[in-house]
Amino acid sequence: MVYLTLAAAILAEVVGTTAMKYSHGFSKLVPSLITGVSYAVAFLLLAQTLKSMAVGTAYAIWAGVGTATIAAIGILFIGESVSLVKVLGIVLVIAGVVVLNLGGVH
Repeated sequence: MVYLTLAAAILAEVVGTTAMKYSHGFSKLVPSLITGVSYAVAFLLLAQTLKSMAVGTAYAIWAGVGTATIAAIGILFIGESVSLVKVLGIVLVIAGVVVLNLGGVH
C-alpha cells in the first residue's frame, strides 16, 4: 500500500509540473490551479508515505522517478530536444534510485 501511495504522489507531482509548463509563469488560470492542487496532493501523499517508509528511500524514489518521467514527457510530448547526454542523465538518475534502494536492504 505504501508504494501505491508513493506512486500516486509521483503522479500528482508529474501532473503539477506538466501543468506548470503550460501555466506560462502562472499567467494562465487553469494550468496554474492544476499546478497548485497537484503539488498539494503530491506533498500530502508523500507525507502519508513517510509514515511507513524511510525518508531517504521515499524521497529518492519520488524525486528520481518524477525527474525521469518529466524528462521523458518533455521529450515525447512537448518537443524538447533529446541527446545522448540527456538520455544518459535519465539513466543515471534511475540507476541512482536503484542503488539507494539496494543500500537500504538489510
